[in-house]
Amino acid sequence: MKPRIAVLGCGYWGSNHIRTLKALGALHAVSDTNRARAEGFASEQDCLAIEPDQLFVRDDIDAIVMALPPQFHADLAVRAVEAGKDVLVEKPIALTVADAERAVQAAKDNGRVFMVGHVLRFHPAFETLKGLIDKGELGEVRYIHSHRLGLGKFHTENDALWDLAPHDLSMILAITGTEPIEVRGEGAALLDNLSDFAHLHMRFPNGLRSHLFTSRLNPYRERRLTVVGTKAMAVFDDVEPWERKLAVYRHAVWQDSGQWAFTTNEPSYVAVAQGMPLTRELEHFIQCIETRAEPRTSGEEAIRVLRILTAGTVTHTKS
Repeated sequence: MKPRIAVLGCGYWGSNHIRTLKALGALHAVSDTNRARAEGFASEQDCLAIEPDQLFVRDDIDAIVMALPPQFHADLAVRAVEAGKDVLVEKPIALTVADAERAVQAAKDNGRVFMVGHVLRFHPAFETLKGLIDKGELGEVRYIHSHRLGLGKFHTENDALWDLAPHDLSMILAITGTEPIEVRGEGAALLDNLSDFAHLHMRFPNGLRSHLFTSRLNPYRERRLTVVGTKAMAVFDDVEPWERKLAVYRHAVWQDSGQWAFTTNEPSYVAVAQGMPLTRELEHFIQCIETRAEPRTSGEEAIRVLRILTAGTVTHTKS
């Protein structure tokens, strides 16, 4: 029998969790401070609508997926794990490192699964890219840059960096296997005192460098992760169709008689099995509940992501 999972938060992303868990046969209940919204989803998906406070005391709830504004995540995650529930918390899991550490420690103290919604770690194209890197197909990775640009969404509590960068930081940390030793942030606020554009520059212990650019005021969408290695370069572009999402460029650069020379080659597109990242993420969550395994996107990883976000945040004052 699959674990009985409730979704707390029936907004845009919570609704995706609801429909996906229903398709996986694990949706037991939905909950939202807007009772009518919860009841609408409950009727649509043939599950229970439960008041938020009741989720934590009911014996028929094994786990809770939290898709809330991030300022509420830490306190409710602590409450859930102390009530014996496993949790998947959407990103960012908190607005401070201290709150994130408190929630993750509470899960450890209570023997609960604590997973974070860094959904792109479960994208088939990223999994394939990570496999290429692990097999040495790109050589030694020397540089990683990611661009996540678009128009919206706009939040009152977190800026473009905190809203958009966690996914890319999770992928970068998975590739590097370590935290950066230097983080420098730049930001620009046009609408209020929160960054609408944000850059992160990172330096890692082995000399690897990384650059991240996010924007919520961009006229076009860009969802691109580029990895530069000593043998080849690879690009994961999530805006492209499936057959072109992962490209490998086998360019060559060398010195000849004291001068630099290079050759360029057309990209080779790597076959990627199609699959919805959210479905794969929730399948992994269910498996971790059943086996008590540590999630691929653990609370500890989320704390590392928050440390980088905190170090790279630019504070703006209203003029």
